[in-house]
Amino acid sequence: MLGAGTMGARIAGHFANAGLSCILLDIVPPDLPANSSSVDRNRIVRAGLEAAKKSKPAAFFTASLADRVSIGNFEDDLARCAEADWIIEVVAENLEIKRKLLSRVAQFRKPGAIVTTNTSGLPVHLIAEAMSEEFQRHWAGTHFFNPPRYLKLVEVIPGPKTSSEVIETLCDFCDRRLGKGVVIAKDTPNFIANRIGTFSMLNALRLMAALQMTVEEVDACTGPAVGWPKSATFRTADLVGLDVLVHVIKNIYETASNDESRESYKVPAFVEEMVRRGWLGDKTGQGFYKRVKGAGEKEILALDVNTMEYRPRQKVRFGSLEAGKAIEDTRARLRVLVAPVLEGQNSDKAQQFIWGGLSEMCLYAARRIPEISDSVADVDHALQWGFAWEMGPFEMMDAIGVKAFAAQIQKEGRTLPPVIEKVLSSGRNGFYESHSGKTTVFDVASSGAKSLEEPKGVIILKALKDAGREIERNSGASLIDLGDGVVCCEFHAKMNAIGADLIVMLQKGLKRLESDFDAMVIANQAANFSAGANIMLMLVAAQEQEWDELHMAVKQFQNVNLALKYSPKPVVSAPQGMALGGGCEIGLHSVKIQAAAEAYIGLVETGVGLIPGGGGTKEMLIRANEHAAGSEDLDLFHALKPVFETIAMAKVGTSAEECRDLGFLRRDDGVSMNRDRLVADAKETALALVRAGFKPLAASWQEGAQTTQVKALGEQFLAGAKLAIHMMQRGGYITDYDAHVGRKLANILAGGPLTSPQFVSEQYLLDLEREAFVSLCGEKKTQERMAHTLKTGKPLRN
Repeated sequence: MLGAGTMGARIAGHFANAGLSCILLDIVPPDLPANSSSVDRNRIVRAGLEAAKKSKPAAFFTASLADRVSIGNFEDDLARCAEADWIIEVVAENLEIKRKLLSRVAQFRKPGAIVTTNTSGLPVHLIAEAMSEEFQRHWAGTHFFNPPRYLKLVEVIPGPKTSSEVIETLCDFCDRRLGKGVVIAKDTPNFIANRIGTFSMLNALRLMAALQMTVEEVDACTGPAVGWPKSATFRTADLVGLDVLVHVIKNIYETASNDESRESYKVPAFVEEMVRRGWLGDKTGQGFYKRVKGAGEKEILALDVNTMEYRPRQKVRFGSLEAGKAIEDTRARLRVLVAPVLEGQNSDKAQQFIWGGLSEMCLYAARRIPEISDSVADVDHALQWGFAWEMGPFEMMDAIGVKAFAAQIQKEGRTLPPVIEKVLSSGRNGFYESHSGKTTVFDVASSGAKSLEEPKGVIILKALKDAGREIERNSGASLIDLGDGVVCCEFHAKMNAIGADLIVMLQKGLKRLESDFDAMVIANQAANFSAGANIMLMLVAAQEQEWDELHMAVKQFQNVNLALKYSPKPVVSAPQGMALGGGCEIGLHSVKIQAAAEAYIGLVETGVGLIPGGGGTKEMLIRANEHAAGSEDLDLFHALKPVFETIAMAKVGTSAEECRDLGFLRRDDGVSMNRDRLVADAKETALALVRAGFKPLAASWQEGAQTTQVKALGEQFLAGAKLAIHMMQRGGYITDYDAHVGRKLANILAGGPLTSPQFVSEQYLLDLEREAFVSLCGEKKTQERMAHTLKTGKPLRN
């Protein structure tokens, strides 16, 4: 990695996340004495790596992964390029600097090694045009997006002489090893995502002035309401940095001389003034928003662009946006938001802004075909993966309805780009069409349909259901035949909260597994695997004092988890996004987990005044036993201490690797860097268990049967845990009620008030869990916590 700035160090960090060793180099600080130590000579590169280690959001899955990145400088260590199969240049956006560095790299690079540039704007072909033929065959652009751990996009830009094998290698490696979504971009100014995304942002600024809107109002219209991130327009600008934004805008203006909208790429005067004042966003502490210390906690101020003064952030109230919140599906919500404009009815300012902004952005994207890309799907993917939009511009037009969209554009006297006219004349309903699980996309070159094939090794559950592979369904979950003797239990409730429907479908899945399949995968492709138990149902039952029903519901969940664990055939869970509470417990009881790299797993019940009740506490006790048994230096008491702390403090692993450290994943559980491949990877994991002659933990499991015997320490652990709780309470770190919940948890991990260490059954521990769980449901403070979380999404410390 040549360059340890913001991008270079963080890309190196993501290579380390993927299990790869990386050499990070940068310049020697200027004006150093000739006899300077390596510590001084590596000062710049070390500072870059340290910044990446401290960055928020975190660049590394876990802090220890930074050890995979070794550092050096361009003067002493450039010969290490000879060790590398891939060399990535990430130095300043200056053509001559890049050229001079590459000419030095060429002296050490081994034949066949790939060299790429992470430039966001300079022409890829110009950077390496003086290099040898063999060098240019192995040369390309690989444009990562910031932060590289979290934003999925990598734009691969071939040079004029780049071999097709190199492009295939880069695409496959970025996909499988780095977990990226790859699009092939043409060597045009700022490529695909930044070209369209920057236009969209500038258009938002133009509309903001025309409609006399505030910063907060624009962000309300360009966030989740239209399927864009919460950072919307101005928070995104603050995150990126206004200096970076201005550089991109000016680069497009200077280089895109044939762009019919070139004059739109002018930096607004107030943005120039912000840069002049040093208001660059998060990096300088203020941009469009400014965080200041108020009474007790920090207050966020917003910039009034008319007066250039900061003022308290204002609540945005648009009737259309409020009504839209009730519509979960983004496509349906978008249609409703723009309907009044299309139908010539009264519309509020938000609807006018949304139509004006999205329609102009969609038209601009359509005009860029085939200049920046031959594929409308690649353009959509670039905006989805690079800017975290739910839909790209062509999908947005499909959501609105291409015919209705085009009719309104013509009514307003705006010109339709050729690609839209071609779609309309082709007889298609839109750019994308799906039938029986197969999707076609409009092909610009042929003006016909082109099959949209998923990469090999990717399974799309919706496509399987559309193709008739769904074999059971209720309101909360489905069973889907994945082929090759594997059945999938897919959750599809709201937030995939665990309720009776999901439990029934897991039971049906286990029954079908026994008779018709060789293995089962528990997976879905929603934002989150499962946010845990349905708190609303539990709160209502507790308030109605339906204790028998609560006992039965918890017991049913415990039983289905035990049935997963002791299934005669392998069950593999595939968590992604959040797998919290009960979602975590399902994974803990599966024979193996295949987790997405960005899985956030945790037993978080104490946050709502409860303890894990579906067997999670019991499974973590079993894992503590395993940990102690496998170590010469660790006894069970000390193995239990971090488990107690993890559950009591509702710790959540913020990556699969951190989940491993916390004990939610075992060492032999798998991780998929690319979330799109997770279901297929889980299926392969399940089949590998079958091929290896899977042996279940017990021949069969039935309620009441003896299961694993677990060593519990009783009073030996309980006394220590109570002392720790008491000290935390006295120090003001936890509330009295936190202490009460903590003592309930400690009692289960201790196996109850046993006078001496002894072995107990899993059922005994489950009974302790269930009793504690239901008794806490009856407590006023727990009910207050549950109600507060349901209302605000945040925990209550009462």
